[in-house]
Amino acid sequence: MQSLWNDDEASQYPGDLGQRIYSSRLLGRDKSLVLHGGGNTSVKIRETNLLGDEEDILYVKGSGWDLEFIEAGGFAPVRMAHLQRLAQLLALSDPQMVNELRTHMTYANAPTPSVEAILHAILPYTYVDHTHADAVVTLCNTPSGEQRIRDLYGKHVVVIPYIMPGFDLARLCAEIFPRECGEATRGMVLMNHGIFSFGATARESYERMIELVGMAEEELTASKAWFVNWPAVVPDARPRCTELAGLRREIAQCIGAPIILHNVRDAQTLGYARRADVELISQQGPATPDHVIRTKRVPLLGRDMAAYAAAYQCYFSEHAAQSREPKTMLDAAPRVILDPEFGLCTVGRSAQDAFIVRDIYQHTIDTVVRATQLERYQALPARDYFDVEYWDLEQAKLRKAGTPPLFTGEVVLITGAASGIGRACVESFLARGAAVVGLDIGAAVIEVSSKPAYLGLVCDVTDAGALEQACEQTVQQFGGLDMLVLNAGVFPGGCNIAELTDAEWTRVLRVNLDANLAVLRLAHPLLKLAPRGGRVAVIGSKNVAAPGPGAAAYSASKAALTQLMRVAALEWASDGIRLNEVHPDAVFDTGIWTDDVLTARAAHYGMTVEQYKRRNLLKAEIVSHDVAELATELCGPLFAKTTGAQIPVDGGDARVI
Repeated sequence: MQSLWNDDEASQYPGDLGQRIYSSRLLGRDKSLVLHGGGNTSVKIRETNLLGDEEDILYVKGSGWDLEFIEAGGFAPVRMAHLQRLAQLLALSDPQMVNELRTHMTYANAPTPSVEAILHAILPYTYVDHTHADAVVTLCNTPSGEQRIRDLYGKHVVVIPYIMPGFDLARLCAEIFPRECGEATRGMVLMNHGIFSFGATARESYERMIELVGMAEEELTASKAWFVNWPAVVPDARPRCTELAGLRREIAQCIGAPIILHNVRDAQTLGYARRADVELISQQGPATPDHVIRTKRVPLLGRDMAAYAAAYQCYFSEHAAQSREPKTMLDAAPRVILDPEFGLCTVGRSAQDAFIVRDIYQHTIDTVVRATQLERYQALPARDYFDVEYWDLEQAKLRKAGTPPLFTGEVVLITGAASGIGRACVESFLARGAAVVGLDIGAAVIEVSSKPAYLGLVCDVTDAGALEQACEQTVQQFGGLDMLVLNAGVFPGGCNIAELTDAEWTRVLRVNLDANLAVLRLAHPLLKLAPRGGRVAVIGSKNVAAPGPGAAAYSASKAALTQLMRVAALEWASDGIRLNEVHPDAVFDTGIWTDDVLTARAAHYGMTVEQYKRRNLLKAEIVSHDVAELATELCGPLFAKTTGAQIPVDGGDARVI
């Protein structure tokens, strides 16, 4: 482990809090130290309040903030004097503690302070860092873990036996740390939890963390337990789309809500899932109780769908009997599945949730295997994990959780997603909570959104092989397919039939009709497995009902696409799939409407460009967002009993009406 400290970078973060921000971000960059909001940091600063009194303030990481991206607003300022008095109490419930922390902040709109704020306050150092370093946690999770820690660090660290984070942990540290701390002390190890470092400056505290964790890595390396050699991956001989989508459907039916199922099939996950002892080592519990909320239990191995369902039902039954208060099926659901063919599957209500579980469990795999190579993996007793999972503070979070967005846990594939209506559809579906896969022939599709729930793929929809690969990537990333938006298309410049070439006719029909047929064929088996039933929204055209001269290929292709949609609605209703179409007109903020095409069409009608844009009964300008919103709603509950419908989005066209 190497220090990332850079004096030039550090100079850009002035003041004590600025230095705290910089060193916190350095810790957050290293995923072997902290993952997805894990760990916390603090700095003690003397400030003058509004009344002119000086007081010591603890700036501690606020709940929900990630160290890698933390800013000044991510630290909660709490009055030190009150925190130190709280540490002297004999008992304090965690909900009471959180109330005390929040009511003694100097800024009312600051985030809720870390539950370890009192612990940070009692440590007599200006800067305090806390991580869940993989190497340290690995040493802890062995039968002789405590002795290994003591032998490795000696007087450099104070060792605290495991106790759940919160007031009781702070109280125990307040008793043990002053008694065992000495001149050589540089840190503190919380068994099966993580490691603290501290110092007079941000750099000193940060580099002590790097030094202490580096010592653990060196110990594991010397014991031939740090590096894991995974067997090479044999490429998949066949697609596994429908198998993964079927697994997702089984889980969703058990939970009673759609979910995202993310699949990782690489050397690490396959190597772990295929170990002879995996049924033993994978059932010992997570590397630290902090991860239990995210990962839950690894329920089973094998690919029998009925067995998966039975395992989930069994898990729910156990929790129903043990719960201190009712929880939904979703809250109780296991988040990790291991399989010798699939590798690792992670479950989440959203894509971000599933990805967080993936990252945590991949680190857990390394920890478990390293501990096994060192001695034997031994996690905490199950009761400790249960206490964290049903912690008062976690239950409070569940009670406060609001209604999730409309399409949470569902997946949509959108063609022609790089611009215009397709791009607007991406935004509309993301806003409603869906995981979105965007396809487009242009590379810009990759950058349409930076949200975890978005996957942009460069794909020529006329290439059958590329489409098949895109479907496989969709299922691997998100688990299945619930909705499909057929939007990709071309609109050639005006051309009368007499001048229309075979090549141009074929080109337009290949994109606007043949490619959509191919997408529908590939999507059908996946849409059949959608937990809430499959939905397809087709972007048609006003030209279907009211064609204009000079657009024979375009009008014919869109009319044929409409007939294809209607036939599919007839054939697929028994599969629980509904298809509907929107017919936009005069939507000019799209990729097919170049300036030249727009000018030519306006001239054809003897209009200016501005007149042409509003050539409808309502004199309204139609934009991509208008079409996208309707297409998105067609996939929602408002149209749950509608299939085969065609709806105009054109401001009113006399010829159509």
